[in-house]
Amino acid sequence: MAAIFLLGAIAAPISLLLAFPLKIVVDNVIGSLPLPQVIQVLLPTTLHGSKLTNLILAVGMLLALSLLMNLQSFSAWLLQTYTGERLVMDLRSRLFWHVQRMGLPFHDRRGTNDVAYRIQHDAAAVQYLFLQGAVPLLSSTLSFVALLYVTMRLDWKLSVVAVAVSPLLLLLARKSGHRSREGWEGIKKLDSAAMLVLHEALASIRVVKAFGREEFENRRFQSRSRDRMAAQVKVASQLALFHLSITTTIAAGSATALWIGAKHVQSGLLTLGDLLLVMAYMAQLYDPLRTVSAKVPEVQGWMVSVRRALALLDEPPELSGSRHATALERAQGQISFRGVTFSYPKSGRAVNGVTFEIPAGTRVGIIGASGSGKSTLVNLLTRFYDPASGQILLDGRDVRDYRLPDLRRQFAVILQDPVVFSATVAENIAYGDPGAGREEIIAAAHAAMAHDFIEALPEGYDTVIGEGACPLSGGERQRLGIARAFLRDAPVMILDEPTSAIDVNTEDEIMKAMRRLATGRTTLVIAHRLSTIQDCDLLLVLHQGSLVSATSDFREAVQALAKTDSSDSPREWTNSLNRSGDSSADKAHVP
Repeated sequence: MAAIFLLGAIAAPISLLLAFPLKIVVDNVIGSLPLPQVIQVLLPTTLHGSKLTNLILAVGMLLALSLLMNLQSFSAWLLQTYTGERLVMDLRSRLFWHVQRMGLPFHDRRGTNDVAYRIQHDAAAVQYLFLQGAVPLLSSTLSFVALLYVTMRLDWKLSVVAVAVSPLLLLLARKSGHRSREGWEGIKKLDSAAMLVLHEALASIRVVKAFGREEFENRRFQSRSRDRMAAQVKVASQLALFHLSITTTIAAGSATALWIGAKHVQSGLLTLGDLLLVMAYMAQLYDPLRTVSAKVPEVQGWMVSVRRALALLDEPPELSGSRHATALERAQGQISFRGVTFSYPKSGRAVNGVTFEIPAGTRVGIIGASGSGKSTLVNLLTRFYDPASGQILLDGRDVRDYRLPDLRRQFAVILQDPVVFSATVAENIAYGDPGAGREEIIAAAHAAMAHDFIEALPEGYDTVIGEGACPLSGGERQRLGIARAFLRDAPVMILDEPTSAIDVNTEDEIMKAMRRLATGRTTLVIAHRLSTIQDCDLLLVLHQGSLVSATSDFREAVQALAKTDSSDSPREWTNSLNRSGDSSADKAHVP
């Protein structure tokens, strides 16, 4: 930035000298006036008075100054490009790092689309604010001061005319800047809203096509885009009117200066060459004023974007722990909930006074109707949220007393629809343990019964999967998620409805892999299927955020669920039990 400002400062004296060869041609080549004293000192005495020498001098000076100006422009352009891209990259990286450290309440409130828009689009304005705003404003100010000084030395009355229009230009710029800021704030909100529709429609394209809602989504996007376009046109109209006012004011100042200058030549106060030099300086003098006046409204738009991006940094980071938080290498897996109550900001209470104990190494099934608080328990345990009241203990210690990164390392999560990143199969499996070697990755894939289908992929473990790459079936994605959990080797496993979206045959293979994974670990299974929880040691039944049953007897848990859940699932489970009697496969007891 310092080098850019220095190059900008160099441009001012070069601009002053560019008009000087014209004065030499008019006064010392066409006319018969002697060369300026400064040039006479630099030239040998024998060359004084030679019109050919004066012409060569003027042409050589013009070429040298033009070359110098081009070198200055090229250096400034190259340096500004590098600096601008670094500014954007650094700000985007800092924002991305910061939002990843934000808690889930922040992301629930903001939404991924708004955050992504601020990082990708708003953050880019930082280079325009500095390089097309601050640098030109400073350079123009220096040029204006230098040109004003030279013009005053030549004819102070013309300088007064030039300065007289400055307050009016700055007043117009200030008024236009205020209107532009309000307009750009509205444009950014409308732009973000249009991007939200675009993101939702493309992310849910299967649902859109399934219900034939392409035309509806298109109209919705067009409506948001039309509002944005109208706001943009309004701001552009205001800026166009402002620029018209600027050019009219400058034209009036130039015309007045020309009138006064012509009168001074007629009265002998100025030579013709001096008048041409002064008018050239006057034109350059108005350029900085024009630049300053024009940049003020433009800077407002960039400032709006930069403020929106920096607002993310004003958000506090993720849930903090105790000031005396301790490190945790590997937990045993004993979990306790004691009177835990939690409410989501918008949807209301999620769990209410929940209390239970889970010994280390226990396999726990969590069942209940949708919205009963099953996933909320897991979110609280992993400290995605903190309870409003009550305590959650891991190995007899409040989870808030552990360092958050250490606490999160104690859990391995397998979701209903495992996330697959745009990376190779090996990188996806090693996501929970980036330092794992190839042999460890392959061993985890074998344990998850995923090795065979991975080997059948075009490039095996080096096959790129994810969005726009090699597609995987639901069962294959699930087994990759299990392999990832095997490699993480966490003492607590969380299975969030892991088989609800796959067929029965695939489910049998997945369950075998998950039983091996659960061995020796505390395992929490959120389930809607009988097969996934039939061999659990403890069953927790939730209803509307309250714990209605904590039992080791599967039949008792199903009966408790049937009393609270009006759906068909509990009845199907009960019918299955009645058909199979008291088979050990349908009952769960603590070993």
